[in-house]
Amino acid sequence: MPYNIIVLIKQIPDLELIKVNPSTGEPILDGVPYRFENLSKNAVETAVRIKEKNGGKITAILFGNDKATQVMKEAYAMGVDEGFIITGYQESNPIITARVLSEKIKQIPHDMVILGNQSADSMTGLLPGMVSSLINEPLLSSAVSLEVNNRTAKISSGTEREVLEMEAQMPVVISVAQEINEPRFPPVMQIIAAGRKKINIESSQIKSESMTKLVSRKAPKSDRKRIVFEDVDKGAQEVAKVIKEVAR
Repeated sequence: MPYNIIVLIKQIPDLELIKVNPSTGEPILDGVPYRFENLSKNAVETAVRIKEKNGGKITAILFGNDKATQVMKEAYAMGVDEGFIITGYQESNPIITARVLSEKIKQIPHDMVILGNQSADSMTGLLPGMVSSLINEPLLSSAVSLEVNNRTAKISSGTEREVLEMEAQMPVVISVAQEINEPRFPPVMQIIAAGRKKINIESSQIKSESMTKLVSRKAPKSDRKRIVFEDVDKGAQEVAKVIKEVAR
């Protein structure tokens, strides 16, 4: 049975290349390249495996900026059929993000919406639940495995000690954890073909009013003594002493 799948993907700054302004504590993003967010790749891989087994179509939606075309091309190379980039917002408020994505999702016939259970830059984990609520579809959260049968989606979620199984009738929103799969590296011919595919770019008229505001994104102050111990045992004792003092 073929399924129409929407996958929500994200571009993020390369976190390893971000530096912090020592005087303000704010991250310096100028000149930092953007990349395909890791859990978004897991979401795409999940959708592609379902399509390979059952048939159907995968539509990717990315809420980003004009630098997002390369990320969408990577998604195409992995197996996405059609992509939409929605521009017009530079901040990081999950409420606004959820509203914009949900409005686009409602315009596309679908059986499943798949996305990462959080993103590496903000790590709020709020988006899946917000999207689920706004489009009025059940949420299966933090899947580490997924099975689809007819119009039912069943997931396993949890840790090695405790596993939770959930299922819901489609249409359904599914957030995936990193453990669900290993995203593929597409072959050269698929990468070349992806570069020729059309990317739909839309501008969103965003109403930025929200009761929730980003108060600060400053890095925590780090007052390191920069002491190097060549004697490991002595160093361990000093570290333990500091931890005990802080824990009092």
